[in-house]
Amino acid sequence: MLCLTVATISVSAQKVIESKVPEAVKTVFTKGYPGTAGKWVKEDGNYEVSFDKDTKKMTLVISPTGSLVQTEYAITSAELPKGAVDYLAELAKGVKINEMAHILKPNGDIQYEAEVKGKDILFDKDGKFLSKREVRFCH
Repeated sequence: MLCLTVATISVSAQKVIESKVPEAVKTVFTKGYPGTAGKWVKEDGNYEVSFDKDTKKMTLVISPTGSLVQTEYAITSAELPKGAVDYLAELAKGVKINEMAHILKPNGDIQYEAEVKGKDILFDKDGKFLSKREVRFCH
């Protein structure tokens, strides 16, 4: 019998006013998206800025030292790989998927994320399940 262990990691995010965001972090955002306004949160020690670009909702995750960790943009279920769609159909029968995202790492790796029942579920570029973590927001 094969057993699959699912790692569950708690995640908490806190809103941050822009004046409290380190300059190195803000520079990454303003260089890539000049003149764009964003909303900042701090999560797992990194800073996240969410904004709209060309009708897409996007998020940059940036380390406190100014290194880009990942770029995310919102997608629809039609944009998920088939493996992820199949996994979610089984896991979330009749349950609303709150958000889905395409994630691009600086090294070119692609992942997909879906939020279901208060958990972020991550998939690789082919739709293979990677991990699951709880989502908690602190204000």
